[in-house]
Amino acid sequence: MDLKLWLCLMLLGLSASVMSTDEDDLYGGDGDDDGDVDVEDDTDEKPAVQSTPPPLPRVTYKAPVLTGDAHFAESFDSGTLEGWILSKAKKEGADEDIAKYDGKWEVEEMKDSKLPGDKGLVLKSRAKHHAISAKLKNPFVFDKHPLIVQYEVSFQSGIECGGAYVKLLSKTSDSSLDNFHDKTPYTIMFGPDKCGEDYKLHFIFRHKNPKTGEFEEKHAKRPDADLKSYFTDKKVHLYTLVLKPDNSYEILVDQTVVNSGNLLNDMTPPVNPPQEIEDPDDKKPDDWDERPKISDPDAVKPEDWDEDAPAKIPDENAEKPEGWLDDEPEYIADPDAEKPIDWDEDMDGEWEAPQIPNPKCQSAPGCGEWKRPTIDNPNYKGKWKAPMIDNPNYQGIWKPRKIQNPHFFEDQHPFRMIPFFAVGLELWSMTSDILFDNFIICSDRSVAEKWAEDGWGLKRAADGASEPGVVGQMMAAAEERPWLWVVYALTVALPLFLVILFCCTGKKSGEDYKKTDAPQPDVKEEEEEEGEEEENEKGTEEVEADKEDIVTKSGEKQDSDAEDSGSRSQEEDETNTATTDKKTEELRKRVLESTEQNKD
Repeated sequence: MDLKLWLCLMLLGLSASVMSTDEDDLYGGDGDDDGDVDVEDDTDEKPAVQSTPPPLPRVTYKAPVLTGDAHFAESFDSGTLEGWILSKAKKEGADEDIAKYDGKWEVEEMKDSKLPGDKGLVLKSRAKHHAISAKLKNPFVFDKHPLIVQYEVSFQSGIECGGAYVKLLSKTSDSSLDNFHDKTPYTIMFGPDKCGEDYKLHFIFRHKNPKTGEFEEKHAKRPDADLKSYFTDKKVHLYTLVLKPDNSYEILVDQTVVNSGNLLNDMTPPVNPPQEIEDPDDKKPDDWDERPKISDPDAVKPEDWDEDAPAKIPDENAEKPEGWLDDEPEYIADPDAEKPIDWDEDMDGEWEAPQIPNPKCQSAPGCGEWKRPTIDNPNYKGKWKAPMIDNPNYQGIWKPRKIQNPHFFEDQHPFRMIPFFAVGLELWSMTSDILFDNFIICSDRSVAEKWAEDGWGLKRAADGASEPGVVGQMMAAAEERPWLWVVYALTVALPLFLVILFCCTGKKSGEDYKKTDAPQPDVKEEEEEEGEEEENEKGTEEVEADKEDIVTKSGEKQDSDAEDSGSRSQEEDETNTATTDKKTEELRKRVLESTEQNKD
């Protein structure tokens, strides 16, 4: 019972701890305090009634401030599109009614903003082409400094099919952003994209062939991480691309690495082409034999091989079941059926009653003509085929010979890409209200991280302060998925039942169990042990008593003999003592045998 008491106390303590944690989560708790986040407690308000939960802390928005050099930084807190240029181009190859880049853009707060005053760039139209761009403070040149591209995205209404990626527009002779469209040359494309159930996070760069001068897109390998939640949870997520001069790259979401690699090894197609290629002019000889096995030309079909033998034959041992009705059909015309009144024999033909199962066959083993069942034919061998043997003329699988790749080159520094001068969004989406915010392009990772802390970090803190605790989240989830109520009920009821069963029930005394003369299962072992101990003690007492009685009687007899005869010889004394010891030993053996029988 002491162990049960301790376990009960531990369960009660754990339950109290969980309830306390839920309350902390529900009413804010310690929260996710991120250094410079200001939390106002509204101490000037009137005291609340005791039963009212304390107010949730409020996070105050402060626009992010650059702490170092950056080629581009935009927080949209001015509330305007100043510095951004809307494209006036038309998409080539598209229908006239959808070819224009006439999708709407607005600078506004999020739908469910927890930070009043925090604004972002919002794609407002669905099923339209959108294109908008802005110039960098100064073009980015790929030399000795890394490239960091970072921005925030929120699919406020979810996403059916569309992208939220950015393009870093290459610096060319034609740098007009008014004509920004899908064919405008870019250096890097980076960001999320989704259509159907295909969730992508693009990192594509255009590599220039040093021999031909042509550009080819190189795609990073797909991330191993599951990206679905970033598209469906309607929260703001931070996307970061870090590209270093040593050709390594990292892709982060919410400051967590989801993909990494090297431009030389982890791009498709590879940056550098193979040194050797298959000769396109090489042809397979007509007599090239690629067959590893052939039919044995020397094999002969055995004389007793019967190819015409059937696979199944009637079972000659089968007998017709007794009571089989040979003359009764399996189906008969329904005697209760009547010809419809509107039946026209000239148009519909002669009317026939529908067929129903013959009722006489229900009580019989079968009706109609009886046929023997078929069984496998033991003599069936099928069509004869010659066995296969190794082909003595086998030459292997033919492959074209290798030749030097005339287009081979080796670029050990793919990081040195074409400089870019602007950032652009050229998108098509079937869903509106995609929010972009807090763009930054720089070379100092600490500057980007501080910018993220003041922007995305502040949004995360506001979400954490306003989100309900564990109980609230469970209730919200159950509203969307009613079957969760069953899970919650079982989760609560099962531990409660076990606690009651464990703490409030215990082993009953032997008197409570013994309502009949038959021994009860719970006390049987104890009763047997107690019975064995009592019998052993009783047997020992009997042995001692019998021994004392024998010794007493022997002494009395010796005294009597001494009085009658005056003296006894030494031999008679020894005989009496031996007799006493023998009787004692026999009595002890009987007691031990009785004890063993009781145990059995």
